[in-house]
Amino acid sequence: MFSIFKPSPFIEPIEDPKKIKQDYRYWRLRICYSIFLGYAIFYFTRKSFTFAMPALILELGYTKAQLGMVGSALYLSYGVSKFVSGVISDRSNPRYLMSIGLIITGFLNIFFGFTQSILAMAILWGMNGWFQAWGWPAATKLLTSWYSKSERGFWYGLCSTSHNAGGALIPLIVGWSAVYFGGWQWGLFVPGVISIIMGFVLMMLLRDVPETLGLPPIDEYKDHLQNQTKFVKPVSYKQQLLSVREILFKQVLNNKFVWILSIAYFFVYIVRTALNDWMPLFLMETRGYEQMAANGGVFWFEIGGVVGMLIAGWGSDFFFKSKRVPMMVICALGMIASAWAIYFSPFSSLLLDYVYLALAGMFVFGPQMLVGLAAAELVDKGAAAASNGFTGTLAYFGAASAAFPLGWAIDQYGWGGFFTFLVMCSVVVFVLLLPLWQVGRTGVVRRTEANKVAISQA
Repeated sequence: MFSIFKPSPFIEPIEDPKKIKQDYRYWRLRICYSIFLGYAIFYFTRKSFTFAMPALILELGYTKAQLGMVGSALYLSYGVSKFVSGVISDRSNPRYLMSIGLIITGFLNIFFGFTQSILAMAILWGMNGWFQAWGWPAATKLLTSWYSKSERGFWYGLCSTSHNAGGALIPLIVGWSAVYFGGWQWGLFVPGVISIIMGFVLMMLLRDVPETLGLPPIDEYKDHLQNQTKFVKPVSYKQQLLSVREILFKQVLNNKFVWILSIAYFFVYIVRTALNDWMPLFLMETRGYEQMAANGGVFWFEIGGVVGMLIAGWGSDFFFKSKRVPMMVICALGMIASAWAIYFSPFSSLLLDYVYLALAGMFVFGPQMLVGLAAAELVDKGAAAASNGFTGTLAYFGAASAAFPLGWAIDQYGWGGFFTFLVMCSVVVFVLLLPLWQVGRTGVVRRTEANKVAISQA
């Protein structure tokens, strides 16, 4: 049954340069839009519960802390699963890992809509989190395999905007489904069905790494385009995979830069998740907006995130020669200012609230995207998904801290304490990342040097 997840075999290399160029152009575009569409739908089944929360409070009488516990179940299971699935992804076929994960999350959303027990909700949402984590590590493996480092910031940022596309659409879909069909359950049913359908579509669209289609590795292909070098016929057509031990202990867990990035990611995700999950309730309680207007705030938060990720990815390629940290440091300053402005600014209106949230999204999603990319580039390509998954594990522990703990804090200390905490988290991100300003590929553990760490600067 599990043989479907095995990597596809390498096939005889294509020798015609024109055919190689044509195929690379076609498959790079197809891989990009497939990742974008697939991961956007992952967000349909991840955030559907968030926008059903106000109805659950009104209809079933649950407290913010109880619903926060359900949210924490997803974030904790997602965090653990992301590292596990990252290691698995480096040794598997991302095509099937991503698509089957999406199908399972769709069914779990449908099952969630049939229960009213808080314990059952927490269990199902925790299971949802586990399979949600099959998505982005698989995408990371594809992105590091199909796009070279000098251009990867742009492509990674472009595909990462799928987070925001899904996040911007899901509040509208949940709100429309609940109103049109009459009940919060439909806010889970409709995204679930969409997800299942998209999972099968994704299975048809995606492929494994370039060598499984007879194409040369991406670095060799880019070198050919830039320097007109000849393609070198490989000695072996068999895919060489790192062992689990090499991935864990020689690539990821002994890399100090991956650890620092992961800790910063923890605090970035507290801010991101807090704003994403609690803003509809904040705008309804403090500004008096109706639910659709409040959900619109999250829409603009996500739209700002689209702009932020595109600028951060392109800027890291263009201005900083593929060094990712400087853009993250700049964004951290913006996180501090925008988190303060949402609550403490003396000026407020529906338009201004949307502007503040759009700016917050722009500055939060920049480092949210770049941390995972930087971690993937600080290790051998064969461990990229595991390194990305490890940062995601700590990130989602941070996300869990934005669910139940912040729900309890809002009940106890109000929204002023909530936003003060977000400003403090943003300051921590800035302090952690500033010393790493010059880090490019420093700390990469080379596959060919099994017993030592080779430090290089690119």
